[in-house]
Amino acid sequence: MTHLLASSDPLHHVVQHAYRTITVGGFEFTLLSNHIVMMIAAALILILILPGAVRKRRGTGDVESMTPKGFGNFIESICAYLRKEVAEPNLGEHTDRFIGYIWSVFFFILTINVLGLLPLDPVTKWLGGLGVGGTATANIWVTGTLAVCTMLMMVVNGLRLGGMHYIAHFCPGPIALAPLLVPVELIGLVAKIFALAVRLFANMMAGHILLAVLLSFILAAGTSMGTGGGLAIAVPVILGSTAIFMLEIFVAFLQAFIFTFLTTLFIGMSTVFHHDDDHGHAEGTH
Repeated sequence: MTHLLASSDPLHHVVQHAYRTITVGGFEFTLLSNHIVMMIAAALILILILPGAVRKRRGTGDVESMTPKGFGNFIESICAYLRKEVAEPNLGEHTDRFIGYIWSVFFFILTINVLGLLPLDPVTKWLGGLGVGGTATANIWVTGTLAVCTMLMMVVNGLRLGGMHYIAHFCPGPIALAPLLVPVELIGLVAKIFALAVRLFANMMAGHILLAVLLSFILAAGTSMGTGGGLAIAVPVILGSTAIFMLEIFVAFLQAFIFTFLTTLFIGMSTVFHHDDDHGHAEGTH
């Protein structure tokens, strides 16, 4: 009976399910859950499969040895696009310093999003009795951790590369207004990170909830209207769910790109300082 109720719950395959927990000081911490397993799986896929795919070349000649083939060509095209169109305009001279992090963020989030679209929960439950599945980026703690990593990249590298220029940007006006401007700028920094986390979490969560609710209509119709009613509802629901699933595939790529773009933009705002602009403006006033 409990299994049936869990199966009819639209959020059963969306929310996190803890496998191992620990209580410290009255607070419960999750050591292992379905979302943690999915993140580990995404990391292993990237570590074990991606390097081998991009190392494959078309041949041994001068040109062929530098030209990837197959899946590696697709990966290299994405990397080249992110570097040329996303990183360089925002990071400038610091592109090579941060491009590894930018690529890692994009492919890690994309892999998690795509894995979350696969019906792994019923398959793993049938194979081993423990259902493992779900989209880890539909967990606010996961997206929040990724956003905090971006904030650390912003603050640490802003101080390391910009020094006093980075500190000075928290007070863009007269020093007398520092008690007002500095808190506002700090709130703006936190707001950027909050928006980064919530945007990814909300978009990934919404699509899965919508799919789960639509599919639950079939079970509800079958229970209240019998087999005939369930089949009548199933046809439009399955068609609608298929269309939404196609949209979810697009959203998986789109949200990975948006998170990567905003991460690059925020890091660039913290590390790229146009000293020449102020100097040129001062010369023009003479």
